Amino acid sequence: MSRHRKLLAWTGGSLAVLLVAVSMTGYLLVRHLNSNIAQPDISGLLGHQPADLHPKAENILVIGSDSRQGTAAAAIDTTDQSDTMMLIHIPADRQWAEVMSIPRDSYVNIPSCLMGNGHLSSPTEFKINEAFALGNLYGNHTALGAACTIKTIEQDTGIYVNHFIVVDFTGFKNMVAALGGVEECSPVPLDGPGSGLDLSAGYHMLNPTEALAYVRARYGLGDGSDLERIVRQQAFVTSLISRAKSELYNPLAIYQFLDAATQSLTIDSQFGGLTGLYNLAQSLRSIPRSKIAFFALPNFPRAEVVPTDTANVLWTQPEDSEIFASFRDDVPASASLFGAPAQPAKLTSGRPGKFGASPGSPSVDITARTASQSICVA
Repeated sequence: MSRHRKLLAWTGGSLAVLLVAVSMTGYLLVRHLNSNIAQPDISGLLGHQPADLHPKAENILVIGSDSRQGTAAAAIDTTDQSDTMMLIHIPADRQWAEVMSIPRDSYVNIPSCLMGNGHLSSPTEFKINEAFALGNLYGNHTALGAACTIKTIEQDTGIYVNHFIVVDFTGFKNMVAALGGVEECSPVPLDGPGSGLDLSAGYHMLNPTEALAYVRARYGLGDGSDLERIVRQQAFVTSLISRAKSELYNPLAIYQFLDAATQSLTIDSQFGGLTGLYNLAQSLRSIPRSKIAFFALPNFPRAEVVPTDTANVLWTQPEDSEIFASFRDDVPASASLFGAPAQPAKLTSGRPGKFGASPGSPSVDITARTASQSICVA
């Protein structure tokens, strides 16, 4: 064989070995990341579900799980709590998307749910994050908490929930660390005592501890409301995704981010593991940021109906029922927002109603925001 042919044969063989090595590395990486994700089957825990009127559309429940272990609150809260609750609607045509945050203090009907001791809880009326805590009783069972939360949402809204994602806030810190921090903007100073934050108004590169406080802390920040925290959480999700995209050419950072992200996730077994998450990301990636709307479910203080309850909120009616219907019917709840990208649009709600009404209450304006709009822009 000539020297030239030997060189070609050697080069071709080396390239083949390299390609096999790369493909094997990719396979092993995907298998490792997929094995990080907890994927329980909760299909037998949901009971009767609403009709899925648009099978090609998806409603995905995202729960932020906040363990009190190692904190002063652990003596009171011995289970994981759902401090964040968002319902993502991805329509069949993949032309827009909506992210509806449900206030954790929403006072709702919670159905009977399976608990960690094998017994069923009694149906009750309480704040919605109690559903996740009920399932987590007797040993921190994330799957049971997710199942009880889905049952509650489906019963109270009539919306069919296709999938769930539970994100452990401890793993959330590792995601931020892998990216070297995440930049976020605060329209007002945030320096609440005990919050772990001391930020002036404007843009800041948040480290992992600051980022966790930014999305989790409530009391002593701004007006101390859950609604203000929801705005921060929604904004941070957008910033986290943007930061990850900016690191796409940094293989180590992306690997560490994906490793931390997958370790912090629990998803339903029907989701499809890492492939299902990738397909979800691709669906959202194809939608312009100006066509992804964030808003909080309109609500009012329960104290207007029950004066002694100063901690919880009720859903505003009939507006919230109309929003639920839009999710079921696969149409935008915030169509006016998509038509006016230059300024944040408003979902106007007026008549409170669940578990009672308060005729004298003024109308409430709930601001919806697209993923392309900063919370620091008026």
